[in-house]
Amino acid sequence: MVDRWSGSFEAGVTLIKPEELDFPNTMTDIENDTWILSGSAVMQDGSTIRNGYACDLDCLGAGSRVGIMRSHEGNLHFFVDGQDYGVACSGLPSGVYAVIDLYGQCAQVSITSGSGIHTESNQITVTDIIDQSISTPLSAEATHRFSQCCGNNVAVRTSGTTASRIRNFNHGLVFSCDPLRSDELFEIKIEQLAKQWSGTLHIGLTTMAISDNTPVSILPARAVDLKSKSKITWVVCGSEVKRNGVTVKENYAPSLERLEVGHRVGVMRRSDSTMHIFINGEDMGTAANNIPKNSFAIIDLYGMAEMVSVTSSMFTMISNNSRPPSIRSDSSSDSLEKEIDLDTAQSVSLLFHGNHGKNIVLSNKNSTANRVASYNQGVVVSHKSLPRNHLFQVRIDSLHPRWTSSIMIGVIAFPPEKYSLPLCASAIKKPSWVIQTESVFQNGVKVKDKYGPNLDTLQAGHIVGILVDDDSSLHLHVNGIDHGVAAKDIPVLCYAVVDLYGQCEQVTIVTEHEALPEIPAADREKADIEDGMKERICKTPPSEPSKVKNCEYQNMCARFKALIGLPDGYFNSDFNMCYCETCHKSRGDEPYYKRGEPLKDYAVPFGWCRFALRISPKAQVLNVFEKWHVAFHGTKVEAVRRILDFGDLCRPGDFTMEGNQLAPQPGHFTENRKPDNSDIKQISLSPTLRYAGCDTYAPRFEYKDPKTKKMQHARVTFQVCVKPSSYKVGAQTIGANEQIDPRFSNNELEWSTKERGSTMLYGLLIKIEP
Repeated sequence: MVDRWSGSFEAGVTLIKPEELDFPNTMTDIENDTWILSGSAVMQDGSTIRNGYACDLDCLGAGSRVGIMRSHEGNLHFFVDGQDYGVACSGLPSGVYAVIDLYGQCAQVSITSGSGIHTESNQITVTDIIDQSISTPLSAEATHRFSQCCGNNVAVRTSGTTASRIRNFNHGLVFSCDPLRSDELFEIKIEQLAKQWSGTLHIGLTTMAISDNTPVSILPARAVDLKSKSKITWVVCGSEVKRNGVTVKENYAPSLERLEVGHRVGVMRRSDSTMHIFINGEDMGTAANNIPKNSFAIIDLYGMAEMVSVTSSMFTMISNNSRPPSIRSDSSSDSLEKEIDLDTAQSVSLLFHGNHGKNIVLSNKNSTANRVASYNQGVVVSHKSLPRNHLFQVRIDSLHPRWTSSIMIGVIAFPPEKYSLPLCASAIKKPSWVIQTESVFQNGVKVKDKYGPNLDTLQAGHIVGILVDDDSSLHLHVNGIDHGVAAKDIPVLCYAVVDLYGQCEQVTIVTEHEALPEIPAADREKADIEDGMKERICKTPPSEPSKVKNCEYQNMCARFKALIGLPDGYFNSDFNMCYCETCHKSRGDEPYYKRGEPLKDYAVPFGWCRFALRISPKAQVLNVFEKWHVAFHGTKVEAVRRILDFGDLCRPGDFTMEGNQLAPQPGHFTENRKPDNSDIKQISLSPTLRYAGCDTYAPRFEYKDPKTKKMQHARVTFQVCVKPSSYKVGAQTIGANEQIDPRFSNNELEWSTKERGSTMLYGLLIKIEP
């Protein structure tokens, strides 16, 4: 024991094989499949799950004996001098390895037998460790490193992976050794802070051409002083984003001055030319736009920040000698690409690989995977690499409602034969792209949010698949619908990966002929949004409320909502309401209610099902639900996602984010066919769905119910709050000759407004018809 340090011995278990473990500075930095005891705190994957365990390792002295045991029930026990201190945590998988950290005061340990008697056969020598390291195959990963070009006060050590400021508070610039590729994360960890200084680390990207031979004399004292006219530098300082020293965005993210020792900070140039900052693995969103290619990461060890180390890795290209042999071994010109092309031509069928999660049982000639225990360790991988433009699809055979969250799917860019699969696919740290719920994870880090449909809402019988196109872009397909690009720059050698997680218990690989018929492209809306939502990795939504399960009509509407791929992030299921005949009679709803100041009638949406939307905070400030009126807006199914993305209703003549101009609905007045003095470039609303939900405004959409396999028709409308005095009340404009709603005259059915911000969406209404 060495008294001058604080902290001491740490012990636990890990599911990671020793030859695959990238040894961190401390055990608490292992982020997956690891359970440890640090002091009296029990930690899982670096996070504390229990405080005050009966055994406190920091209180042990020299000569103490510590033991670890995983029981048959999956419980972790710790022993001190032969005494069992009870269950520390439970639910541990089998096949774990003991792991010890000689931390702080603990300078030396020896392995003893189970009885506590030391034996020579239990000793491990340095030679043994060296021999094992030599025989361990090298990974395709290579740790990022700093350039030798750095500030006058910086020392770059440990083969370029550690940088420390050795004096003063400035002249601490360091750069990545190479320019970052698209979607490549350069991440560092804070190793040491000097509290006597103010200010702290700055991080960003620069277009300066950096090499180890770049003269240090051209580097200024601080990153914000890089103001060349020909070279541009973007850095985040505190919570501000600066471009060549000028603030371009305020309150971008939590201030970097709050960083502590052990915290991680990263920078990435996305494929859409935006700069993103990551704090402890969490994407803070877009910091800057129009970042050129071949930009270098720049870090300024300023003020308190004295020492950092690189934690991220770059992935080297596979050399020709390391590629697997092609099918035609007799041809000297064969390559991996030719093998994949040949597979595509022969319509290769993929099966599941024999290396899979511990709770998986394969059947049906390895085309069906069944998770037989717990809710995790259900990762399966394709047995062969995924050819370009090959749609790999699985059918969800069974779900178990006792769990939350569900299936994950994506690709990995390394052979699966010898890889120890983690508890869930989104925790894979090696080259991988995994879609979970409505988020995309790259190498275990969330890089995109609000992408495609929420996979947690898929039902038994739904088909989910992935495809990598000729541009190396990954696409997600759900029930035959392509939901656009999930990730770019996917390597040629990649394998499909599926995680039978949570509710998902069994899947079967299906061909395109066995899958559901594809909905025509004209009948669907594709979108791809990145907004840097701040969420924890692997956070899952709660189970659907029981009221959804009690009404078959609401279930039918929910299946249609899932089918058209609307992100769950837009909805608040706590306020969903079904207005089918059974539900509204059981509640005793009146046919009409009044709302707003002054009070105004609106009709209850009988026959529809409402899926409540998340409301902007300004709704409470404006007292919207008490002072504004209630109305409805009909639209087409393919316009729903566009409206949700835009966050408000659009007028005819407006341009979408894709650059398309909106036209009036067929059957409605146009510029060439309208009454005198009327304006069609305005938003049309109505206090009743008998008008807003008619064919003119809410045309029927034909689809196939994934559960019943029957053809159905759906209509969609939005329930909105509209600001009083912001709209005009007018007559119906669809040419009706009879009264449409008995409560309202045909001369007061159409409310129109051109005022921006006068409406607020708060519900998506769906109606299913035969």
